[in-house]
Amino acid sequence: MEIRKAEVRDIPGMIELLKQVGEVHHVIRPDIFRSGALKYNESDLEKILRDPTRPIFVAAEGDFVAGYCFCVHRQTLNDPVLMDSQELYIDDLCVDDGCRGQGVAKALYAHTLEYAKQCGCGFLTLNVWHGNDTALRFYEKSGFTPRKTYMEVKLC
Repeated sequence: MEIRKAEVRDIPGMIELLKQVGEVHHVIRPDIFRSGALKYNESDLEKILRDPTRPIFVAAEGDFVAGYCFCVHRQTLNDPVLMDSQELYIDDLCVDDGCRGQGVAKALYAHTLEYAKQCGCGFLTLNVWHGNDTALRFYEKSGFTPRKTYMEVKLC
């Protein structure tokens, strides 16, 4: 399996994975996430692929996309409170249902971590939804620790 930057030819595979991750989120929080919804459509993905601040890495074998990692470069400069910093934010990491437990996420993460280091980032960050216990365990095993907690009170 090859880990590489995503290309236009990978869009159909990424769409399939976006459907899978969308359903994971819907099952966890049906009060927030719509069933069958896509975070990005084909046109969105074509734009993102042209944006150097939003790299996407795929785990691919031929034309089959077994997983992806969507990233966003973030920079803080001259903020009155926060220190100047560069980070690579993992916007979405997904492995195909049929490929889970085979090291695909680990390979994508290792590639993304190395990329962030090469870019001079001081942090690699992400969000994970409470209830997505498998992802949370993976991230904790990979060295992630909580930075802050985003809380809610349901009002209806």
